[in-house]
Amino acid sequence: MPRDLEITLLRSFVTAVRTGSISRAATALGQTQPALSQRLRKLESTVGRPLLYRSPAGVSPTRAGAELLPYAERILALSAQALTETARELTGHCGVGLLEDLAASRLPQALADLAGMHPGTTLEVLSLSKAAMREAYDSGRVQLVLDEVPDLPGPPRWTVRRPLVWAAGPKVDLTADPLPVILFSNPCTWRTSVLEALDRAGRPWRVAFESNSLVSVLAAVRAGLGAAALMPANLEPSLARHDASALPTLPDVELGLTRHPRTNADPLIDTVETALRRMT
Repeated sequence: MPRDLEITLLRSFVTAVRTGSISRAATALGQTQPALSQRLRKLESTVGRPLLYRSPAGVSPTRAGAELLPYAERILALSAQALTETARELTGHCGVGLLEDLAASRLPQALADLAGMHPGTTLEVLSLSKAAMREAYDSGRVQLVLDEVPDLPGPPRWTVRRPLVWAAGPKVDLTADPLPVILFSNPCTWRTSVLEALDRAGRPWRVAFESNSLVSVLAAVRAGLGAAALMPANLEPSLARHDASALPTLPDVELGLTRHPRTNADPLIDTVETALRRMT
C-alpha cells in the first residue's frame, strides 16, 4: 500500500523547525505539546527515519529532516495556493524585497509556483542593500519588503521571530579556545547579538572570516574556517552540528513585512503577502 505524506503532519514538522521548539510550535498551531509530539512521531514513522534532534535547547532537523524540509514547505505552499487562488485569475506586477537569507531559502520557489499558477502576473524578487531597498520601495518598484524589522523601509504589518542555529563543518572543534567564528559584516543586527551571547557564556572567540554575502559565509563554513549563526532555512545538512551544546543558545531574529500604502485592496499584492506570511 503506498505511503502518503499527510498535510497536517507536514505542517507540524515545518512549524517545529521554523520555531526551533516543540512548545513554541504547539502554541503557534493551537495544539498541546503531547499532540504535536505524537504527530511528529507519526511523520517519522511514515518516512522511516528520525527527522528532528531533540534537546533541552529545542529541536533542529536531522539530515533526513533537512532533506524533507524543502519538499514539505513547497507542498504546504502549493496546497494553500490551490485552495485559495485557483478560483480567480490574477494579473499585474508585484515587486518583493527579501532579506538575502530569505532570498536563498524556499520563498522564491513558492513565489515562482504562484506566478506559474497565474500567467498574467509578473513577480520580481529583489535582495538589495538597506538604502537601495528604500529607494525601490519609495519609487514603487517594490510593494512588499520582508526583512529584519530594524531594516524595513516602513512600519511592519506583521512580525515573526525565528531562531538562529549554529553551523560548522565536521572538522571544526567547537570547544576550541578561542572559538573561530564566521560573521556577517557590519551592519548586521544579529552579529552583535551572537558575539554578546558568546561573551555572556564566557566563551573566548576570534573572527576567522566575515563577509556581507550569505554565499561567502556559507563557503567559509563549508571550508571549515569556524562556526557561524544561520537561519534554519540556510542550514545545509552537512553543516548541522548537534554537539553545539558547547556553544550558547543563539538569539531569535525578528522579521517583519512592510507593504506600500498605495497597494491596499490589490488582489495580487494580497495574495503574495499571504504566501509570504505562510512561508516565513
